[in-house]
Amino acid sequence: MEEPMKQGDEEQPRSIRLTDPRALRAYAHPTRMTLVGLLRRSGPFTATRAAELTGESVASCSYHLRILAKYGLVEVAPGGRGREKPWRATARYTDWPGDSEDATVAEAADALSSAVAEQYFERVLRAMEDRHRLPRKWREAEMFGDSLLYLTPDELAALGRRVDELLRPYEGRESDASLRPEGARPVSVLRIAYLDREIPDEVPELLDGDSEG
Repeated sequence: MEEPMKQGDEEQPRSIRLTDPRALRAYAHPTRMTLVGLLRRSGPFTATRAAELTGESVASCSYHLRILAKYGLVEVAPGGRGREKPWRATARYTDWPGDSEDATVAEAADALSSAVAEQYFERVLRAMEDRHRLPRKWREAEMFGDSLLYLTPDELAALGRRVDELLRPYEGRESDASLRPEGARPVSVLRIAYLDREIPDEVPELLDGDSEG
């Protein structure tokens, strides 16, 4: 069971899982991914505020928010006044299949993963551009590096679960400022692990279609 999070007086799931290929393709749009991310960090807000934050038009933001609502990623928040309604994210995280026997789902999931990866690295590059302006303590604390590990699929999956467990105690600070110690600032932690195909003679048989079960 997913750990619930609170927005206002309502409990909402920690993550939403997308399995419909139409939802996967819809979410892969960069503006929609940006809107969901902003709502999770700074919502609820209206389409007008979304336009200010993204540089898109109000009409464009309204359209993308309605598409996101269609697939359960956002919803109308209570407390709206006048004609414009505020929107909020329905969960803190989005999850989707890493693999599927349904070729349509697998293709859409891979396309979404690629779109998310592109957005990740665009954000990293922007962070690097402004990094020289950070206090020295933050520059020294930031992490940029990689590790080459020889793992089985089961070990890699277990490693991912352990990383999730390490991060989980800090998640509540996002929605509850009283839990943040003095000096705490928002930090994005990227978790990317992939089978390295650039090591000579190590994985050619997998690329030839040997799935290892």
